[in-house]
Amino acid sequence: MIKRIHHADIIISRGCEGKARKFYCEVLGLKEIEKPDLLKRNGGLWLELGLFQIHLSIEKEEGVNPIKTKAHIAYEVENLDELKKQLSSHKINTVMNKPIPGFIRCNARDPFGNRIEFLQQV
Repeated sequence: MIKRIHHADIIISRGCEGKARKFYCEVLGLKEIEKPDLLKRNGGLWLELGLFQIHLSIEKEEGVNPIKTKAHIAYEVENLDELKKQLSSHKINTVMNKPIPGFIRCNARDPFGNRIEFLQQV
């Protein structure tokens, strides 16, 4: 039935692809990949992390507020302290979460209010 997760979709604000590139590509180091020509007119951008894709899409309905949800994407990282320093150097706040078995973790918000969880295996 299900083979693997192919991609996650995150909502960004209309016309803010540059801001999204700065955060997701420059700060987090994700690689941008080209969208299919048929979908380019919709705006947004696609990113790649290994075999997994993250799609940054423009919501058709105005008024979606990601800050009011628990929806998130979680990235496993090598060194949580180093990542927190990197985010802090870009004035991005992090909040530590309660550890879960085998992991320490924290949350941050992207420039659009989307929650991002970062986990480090211990």
